[in-house]
This record gives sequence, structure tokens and C-alpha cells, in this order.
Amino acid sequence: MPAAFVSFKSQWGAAVCAQTQQTSNPTVWLTEWAPEPRDVYWPNLAIPFVELSVRRLIISVALFFLTFFFMIPIAFVQSLANLDEIERLLPFLKPIIERNSLKSVIQGFLPGIALKIFLILLPMFLMTMSKMEGHISISGLDRRTASTYFMFLFVNVFLGSVITGTAFQQLDTFIHQPANKIPETVGESIPMKATFFITYVMVDGWAGIAAEVLRLKPLVMFHIKNTFLVRTEQDRQQAMDPGSLDFGTTEPRIQLYFLLGLVYAVVTPILLPFIIVFFSLAYLVFRHQIINVYNQQYESGALFWPDVQTRLIAALIVSQILLLGLLSTQEAEKSTVALLPLPVLTIWFHYVCKGRFEPAYVKFPLQVGLKLTLH
Repeated sequence: MPAAFVSFKSQWGAAVCAQTQQTSNPTVWLTEWAPEPRDVYWPNLAIPFVELSVRRLIISVALFFLTFFFMIPIAFVQSLANLDEIERLLPFLKPIIERNSLKSVIQGFLPGIALKIFLILLPMFLMTMSKMEGHISISGLDRRTASTYFMFLFVNVFLGSVITGTAFQQLDTFIHQPANKIPETVGESIPMKATFFITYVMVDGWAGIAAEVLRLKPLVMFHIKNTFLVRTEQDRQQAMDPGSLDFGTTEPRIQLYFLLGLVYAVVTPILLPFIIVFFSLAYLVFRHQIINVYNQQYESGALFWPDVQTRLIAALIVSQILLLGLLSTQEAEKSTVALLPLPVLTIWFHYVCKGRFEPAYVKFPLQVGLKLTLH
């Protein structure tokens, strides 16, 4: 295997080696900080530099198509809520649709449940694609999966729900209108989709918290293993292993609810109580699960936080832009002009934080290393 772990007698020496270029050809000898032993993803250590670049290019293209063309089934799901459109296209279903019980199910719960089913297998697929990209640490795989999963949720669950909902109601207007009118159209559609997102928070968020407490899947798997596979005490311990928290899927979902809270805080505040209940329950449940249930799979040194902050800032910017679009539809030109500096100031704040604090997560100062070495 053309890879090695090197230990040093001093932190200064390790910092110099990890943070400098060792040869004139930067593709021959690559050095970087090694993850802790539990965090190493061994199958990716031997991937050559050129192959690594090709892999990441291919996966990036695949992720683009997966993210932006997945809106086709999302559009179908959202169209289910428009019963008039279904009756127009399929008139023979009108007697069935007109039943009150079926109508309430279709309009209230079916879109959220169908969307949840679409998303069940997605995280495993994204993790496989992250492994193909060649990340050498499990934490790196989780960070990459979290990033792609959040982008997918943002495009397909949030923007997809808003845009496709508008497109099915005003298709000709939406397609043929000028580009500068699109923010106004999206701004108009956001309040109309509040009911869908309330349902989504209840179906995905509240039910997800309840499922996290019950842990029915691990319970069923334990009894199956205990009945058919357990032969020794070691087998029993492996069957009882609670596993670790899946940061690659849990964290993006929480940030999606944060985005919904920011967007609807001003537009449709009725969504906020549902978001607050979710975050309150999530804090209590995940605090208990992390402390008392899950095993810690690795220690990444808080490398998740720069990515998390970037997505939080992105959520702020999106909420500000959509608020500008909504105000422009309400003929509130003065308020719109007053809010224009907000996205600019938010981006400036992000770059200030990025330049000031991000190096502390990815680099080790030689000054500190030298002091520790001398002492």
C-alpha cells in the first residue's frame, strides 16, 4: 500500500511535515494530518492522486444530476395535493376523490409521506458516492455526505416544493415570465406552501424524534440476531451494539428545519410553533441518546463546525432573499430597498468568521508547536 502513518517526537515537526509541500511535483508525495485510528477509512488510503481527481469529478457530475433531476418525482408528489388538477386529467377518479375521508388523506398526509419514502434510501446512496470520492476518514465521509444531503434537501424538499407547487398552478406564467420576476413568483408561493411544510415537519420531524426514542429497527434486528446468529457471548455483545449517531443524515435534516424556521418566521409565523416543538424534543432526545445510548465512533476535533456554520449562513441568506421577493410582491419598495444590504452584510460576516476562525480547525500553529516542544 503506497501510504504510511508517520509519528514525530514533537508537534512542531508534525505540523511542518503535514502543512508543507515535500517534493517539487505535488502529486508524487502528499502529506496531511492523519485521522485517529478509529477514524481511518482503510480502503481509500491507496488511491493515486490522478485517480482521486477523476473520481471526484465524476461523482460531482453524478451528484448534480441526482440533485436537480430528482425534482421530477417531487413534482409528481406535490401535484397530488392539487385535487382539481387530478380530476381534470383523470375524470374517472372524481367519484373516489370526492370522498371526504380520502380527500383529507390526499391533501394532508400523502405528499409528506410519499416524500419521506423517496428520501429513505438516499443517505445510503450518498454515503456510497462519498466513499467513491476517496475520502480517507470516516468523519470526512460523514462531512461530505452531510454536505451533499443538505444540498439535496434544500433543492428538492424546499425549493422543489415551492417551485413545483407554483408551476403546477401557473405553469404558463411561470415558464414565460422574465427572469427578474422569478423571485417574486417564488415569494408569492412560499406562504401557500406553509401547510405542506407543517405536515412535513410533523411527519418527518416529530415522527423521526419518536422513532429515535423507540429505536424499533435496532430492537427488531437484535431479536433476529439473538434468535438465529448468536452462538457465543461475543456474538451477543455485537448484536447489542447500539452503533453511533449518523451525523451525515441527522445534521442536514436539523438544518433544513432551521432553514424553514428562518424563512417562515416573517412570512407565515404559524409554522414556528411546530419548528420550536421539534427543536425542543430534538434537544432532549439527542442529548440523551448521545450521552447514554450511542457509542462514539471517532473524534474529529470539531471539524464539522465550519461546514455547519456555512450552511447556517446560507440559510440566513436564502431567507433574506426570499423575504425581499415577498416584499416586492406586496408593493413595499421602501422596505425592500432597506433590506438589500442584509445579504451583503451576512456574506461579509461569513468571510470574516471564515478567515478568523477556520484555520484553527484545519491547521496547527508552528508557534504553539515550538513552545510545546521547548517545554
